[in-house]
Amino acid sequence: MNPQDLPTPVSLSGDEEALSIEWSDGGTHRLGWAMLRARCPCATCRTKVDEPPALLPVMAIEEAAPTRGTAVKPVGNYAYNIHFNDGHNTGIYTLEYLLALGRVS
Repeated sequence: MNPQDLPTPVSLSGDEEALSIEWSDGGTHRLGWAMLRARCPCATCRTKVDEPPALLPVMAIEEAAPTRGTAVKPVGNYAYNIHFNDGHNTGIYTLEYLLALGRVS
């Protein structure tokens, strides 16, 4: 799909459980924070997916808390950077990726 053919966000809102996006084509998606965090597209997270899980992982207090979004910031006119309550904030979620996640959730 060409970027110019993509619908654009008309509104974004978040609550404790999810990010809600209303698109210019009339569609809406509600994307859970935990799902967004688990599918973070940054290089560090993609590398972790390929690693075998630790047998007894040690978690920080922030990681043990329910996943929440703390900020959603635009990146140009093509993506959003999402900050999470565990301190992670390096993922750039393109509009195309957010649409795809909304279609499978």
